[in-house]
Amino acid sequence: MEISKELIKELPKTDLHVHLDGSLRLQTLQDLARQQNVELPASGQEELKKLVMSGKNCRNLKEYLNGFDITLSVMQEPEALERIAFELAEDAAEENIWYMEVRFSPILHIKRGLKLTTIVDAVLEGLQTAEKKFNIKTGIIICGMRNINPETSLRLAELSTAYKNKGVVGFDLAGQEENYPAKDHKEAFSLIRKNNINTTAHAGEAFGPESIHQAIHDCGAHRIGHGTRLYEDGDLLNYVNDHRIPLEICITSNIQTGAAKTYESHPFRFYYDYGLRVTINTDNRLVSGTTITDEYYLVAKHLNLNLDDIKSIIIDGFKSAFLPNRAKSIMLNVVNDRLKKY
Repeated sequence: MEISKELIKELPKTDLHVHLDGSLRLQTLQDLARQQNVELPASGQEELKKLVMSGKNCRNLKEYLNGFDITLSVMQEPEALERIAFELAEDAAEENIWYMEVRFSPILHIKRGLKLTTIVDAVLEGLQTAEKKFNIKTGIIICGMRNINPETSLRLAELSTAYKNKGVVGFDLAGQEENYPAKDHKEAFSLIRKNNINTTAHAGEAFGPESIHQAIHDCGAHRIGHGTRLYEDGDLLNYVNDHRIPLEICITSNIQTGAAKTYESHPFRFYYDYGLRVTINTDNRLVSGTTITDEYYLVAKHLNLNLDDIKSIIIDGFKSAFLPNRAKSIMLNVVNDRLKKY
């Protein structure tokens, strides 16, 4: 039986891997460009859509990242950041995402002289306003950037420690993976771990399992962003499984960047069947042209998952949240009760 999008939309869900700068509304991008006198590479919406949704016509991660040059051009003012954060939470709540972790790297928003603290405050303001208005809980993950430099990652780790318990729930390592090893950023992750902050890292997307190994053993990652190529190292795969290290799977994005060739050949089904803790996420709602409902629907359709499988994956999403254990348990109880109705 095919699971409908309508049914998936009704179910409570998480989105643990979603980038702020890849998930704004196209109309908002145009509005902000007008307000800020920013010249976009195309004036018509359809033409702009093709450029900014770089996921739709790219060959690798490097080309996929091109869309971010366009979105970031309008994300250099606090009002813009606040609006985009609010709208992202609104869009997520509209499709029954109960818990979302929004990630971004403040260092990418300083082109017009904003302070790093001003940037984080603006995003927090947008998310907190949305939380009061909609049925959603959110957290922020600050990203160090592989392809900038380790000193910048350390600076962003210091920022994360300052905002611990003030909205920041984790630290990530993002950006171009190949030729920028995670172990170079050990100092940032050491500071994060000493401050008892949750960690994740993009790994095994544009580079092999060695990248995942570094993320876990050199950086101490508690979750792995993507992990698409984990299956290439059986020993590491078993370690990830035994230690219940969740994978933040973004299946459409993985196909767009070439990390997987097709939905059917994506290792998600193997990971799920083997017992790994897998979660389904959007990565970038605008750049990939997707929603969390679409992602669940595509996984169910192409990998032949039934409703019980979907419910199990949803529960793994809530189990993997960077939330205090008590808050997580309370939320899980409510989610379990809701899922029993289906």
